[in-house]
Amino acid sequence: MNATVKNQQGLTLISILFILGLIAFFTLLTLKIVPIYMDHAKVVNALKAIEQSPNIETQSENEVRNSLNKRFSMNYVYDVTQDDIKVVKHGNYLKVTIEYETVQKIAGNLSVLAEFNDSIEVGQE
Repeated sequence: MNATVKNQQGLTLISILFILGLIAFFTLLTLKIVPIYMDHAKVVNALKAIEQSPNIETQSENEVRNSLNKRFSMNYVYDVTQDDIKVVKHGNYLKVTIEYETVQKIAGNLSVLAEFNDSIEVGQE
């Protein structure tokens, strides 16, 4: 009886293939999702840089948009369009909101959708 228990130890070929398939799937998922969040970090950094710019509340809406576009261009951010950027200006108060989504295909008809909404407020209303 001891010999039969020893012969039954270990994984079968099917279980090894299943485990390797799971590892491959999660690796693929990670490789597709991590760049989305890396690009989002670039968007957040651009907003923080705009917020810390001197006299940003005195700039016009077009100047703020152009500054953001230059920062996005330097950092290779292509997911944010002009329609995703909303600039509200009242006197010395400035609010910049960037709301966008990005879709990344995983395999076949499987995709990942990530939605982001970031904003900054500068000055007094």
